[in-house]
Amino acid sequence: QVQLVESGGGLVQAGGSLRLSCAASGSAFRIVSMAWYRQPPGKQRELVATITSAGTTNYADSVKGRCTISRDNAKNTLYLQMNSLKPEDTAVYYCNRPTIQWSWGQGTQVTVSS
Repeated sequence: QVQLVESGGGLVQAGGSLRLSCAASGSAFRIVSMAWYRQPPGKQRELVATITSAGTTNYADSVKGRCTISRDNAKNTLYLQMNSLKPEDTAVYYCNRPTIQWSWGQGTQVTVSS
């Protein structure tokens, strides 16, 4: 079973930037599509961005133009560069597969102050 460990969250002012990382154990990471999700306070988890093993990306409308998903298969690591952050981006951010998810990690908290 692949283990996922998210990091890089924090408290940032509106308009600021953060870079999230997700370290995955095992060799399966490099051959599967991956995704970033987020769960705002009191709301359901939602899909933020996806990336295929070849690097094709897709984004939710709410983050399009402000976030960039990327991966380093040699390091088994997934990234999410977040710019022009808004208070509504406040959430716990998770990484996982877009379908047939592995066990969820603990997530990383992103808090954007206005």
